Amino acid sequence: MRAAAEVARRCAEAMYGRDRVALDLGMEIAEIAPGRARIRMRITGTMVNGHGLAHGGYLFLLADSAFAYACNSHDRVTVAAAAEVIFVAPAYEGDVLEALATERTRFGRGGVYDVTVRRADGAVIAEFRGTSRSRDEPVLGNEDLEDRPPGERAPTDRAPADQARRDQARRARRD
Repeated sequence: MRAAAEVARRCAEAMYGRDRVALDLGMEIAEIAPGRARIRMRITGTMVNGHGLAHGGYLFLLADSAFAYACNSHDRVTVAAAAEVIFVAPAYEGDVLEALATERTRFGRGGVYDVTVRRADGAVIAEFRGTSRSRDEPVLGNEDLEDRPPGERAPTDRAPADQARRDQARRARRD
């Protein structure tokens, strides 16, 4: 279990360092574990709509970010296949919101995750359900490929040429 928790932590650190949305909006990772993530964000004046409420897009974004960290915690690049949100109560400028994502099930390359967004007083603001799809590549191991000689690469690493061929094949399948 300790190894899985360490992998989840390292995956979150690797993603967070490249996550411009989370960084720019001041999101903080409060907790990370295999299949679980807790993310916090303060609602700022730029996140408020014409009614003086936190814009639903920002609530969705917070929930989606927690979902992303939870489903990538197993060291497989994983993206959203679908997601829905139910807005339960309003949030306001200055509120600190917390999104707790919990893995419900994984099957093949898919997964189902539930996320609850709460205010600091415990009031539920939104409920989110996301389904994920994993790609056949690790979250960890490739970030510093250029700096390591081939003999020192982790078993999950792929040579840059191999990755380029895979990317080209993916693009061809989409066309």
